[in-house]
Amino acid sequence: MANLNVSEEKFNKVLADVETLIEDVSDLFDQDEIAKERISDIEKNPSIGKSEKELEDYLKQRGVKVD
Repeated sequence: MANLNVSEEKFNKVLADVETLIEDVSDLFDQDEIAKERISDIEKNPSIGKSEKELEDYLKQRGVKVD
């Protein structure tokens, strides 16, 4: 097998890129888990599933001044 000479600077750049990619993949999978937990929370308490606009519209209907 042939030997390769790589400068420390280039090696560190590649290593940083790989770490970033690993973090990105991890975030993708964690987002799925976060979404599942949020859906579970909403199923347990549907009132927390409202969007901010829906809540503001509801408050306006109740006579509350919303800025």
